[in-house]
Amino acid sequence: MFGQRKTAIALIALCLWVVVAWIAMVSLSSRQSWPAAYVLIAAGLPIVIGLGATMGWPWAMLGVMTMAAVLRWPLRYLWRWVARVLWKSGAE
Repeated sequence: MFGQRKTAIALIALCLWVVVAWIAMVSLSSRQSWPAAYVLIAAGLPIVIGLGATMGWPWAMLGVMTMAAVLRWPLRYLWRWVARVLWKSGAE
């Protein structure tokens, strides 16, 4: 019974994260959405770890894909920035 409660908490946390992320991205301006995206990413990491610990890592990957779909633009810019930084450091 206790394991089922942990599973439900992890799924409810993911659903609440999606709702909060959607509200933040709809209600904030583009300038304000970047700090909100950083907070959402930081809050999403423990949720994904909880999903992986309680339901298994395929569910955690589903959670990551869900979060990436919600935060697609901040993640694209982050990916470009990381690639640019790594490329410049490798070129030197």
